[in-house]
Amino acid sequence: MSYIKRYIENGVLEDLKDKMVFISGPRQAGKTTLARHISRQLAKNTYMNWDVAEHRENIIRENFPSGKGLLILDEIHKFKNWRQVVKGLYDSRKHELQIIVTGSGKLDYYRHGGDSLQGRYHFYRLYPLTLCETETPNQNCLEKLLRVGGFPEPYCLNSERQSRRWSREYRTRIINDDLRNLENVKDVSLLEHLAIRLPDLVGSPLSVNSLRLNLQVAHETVQRWLNILENVYMIFRIYPFGAPKIRAVKKEAKHYHFDWTLIRDDGIRFENFMACCLLKYCHYQQDYEGKNIELRFFRDVDRREVDFVLMEDEKPTHFIECKLQSKSTTLALNYLKQRFPQAQALQIALHAQDDTTDRKGIRMMPAVSFLNEMGI
Repeated sequence: MSYIKRYIENGVLEDLKDKMVFISGPRQAGKTTLARHISRQLAKNTYMNWDVAEHRENIIRENFPSGKGLLILDEIHKFKNWRQVVKGLYDSRKHELQIIVTGSGKLDYYRHGGDSLQGRYHFYRLYPLTLCETETPNQNCLEKLLRVGGFPEPYCLNSERQSRRWSREYRTRIINDDLRNLENVKDVSLLEHLAIRLPDLVGSPLSVNSLRLNLQVAHETVQRWLNILENVYMIFRIYPFGAPKIRAVKKEAKHYHFDWTLIRDDGIRFENFMACCLLKYCHYQQDYEGKNIELRFFRDVDRREVDFVLMEDEKPTHFIECKLQSKSTTLALNYLKQRFPQAQALQIALHAQDDTTDRKGIRMMPAVSFLNEMGI
């Protein structure tokens, strides 16, 4: 499989010059491939993976290579004392070693009570492929992404059958390997039941109470399990946008999957894909540009809904509604545009050719055009 240049590569190379770089993201999103690709551009490098017994022993004993070079520490967050080890290594050898730490769990979450590494590293989140990382960012590549997913292996295989097999095996590996290594889950089978159930609930606010009744467990247990699935990058949640001008619902979150091929309905799969694209955009703006950008959704007590709201410095900049096809703008998008005229109101369609703006200032445009303009 040929190397696909990743969107954070230039930033990582730049930041390695003065600090460590931490890269987290979903399992098999390409973190190790990126790190090893970067290592081949440098004269001396060492790769150490916590999941390899020999490497694990050397990490525990703190036997690291001597001299200058690049050191890659892969999946080290599974080690209870990883932060103390990395802190000591960086403080004693920061003038000779460049260090990349990668992990398929949220590195800021799995601290295990260690010393703070504040000020010693730059942090990036690497997510699955989206349109602007493909060979030709056009309609064909967009439909390929929707069909086989954005993880590099199934994307390169370009087979729906292989994508389905990969997706099933992927879920099993996360639940049987990552959760057992990182979390104290007593009933893994029930958590797997939750993971299988969740794709059918994408697109609507997620009711923890309904899940509690379905699984016959406590509300706190379901909430903890959802947090766990987020911490290992199986799902992510976005929260409602609320402002004094609107009567917004401010409780239940919506959730999406990094593996959007799990979603059977075409319209909801497209919405999930766009959620991944927008989250990737927000987190890159946070990680590299340092901007205060976040992703929300809108739903009010009168059941008006808009799929996504982009916020910068706690103010809405974009209202985005996603459709398979688009002939007229939604009432909810009109409602928000009237109350926040400074924000862009966009209706994005998967199957569209025309890019138009109506008299109310709402732009209807093809998804390909939107993704290319945003650089995602």
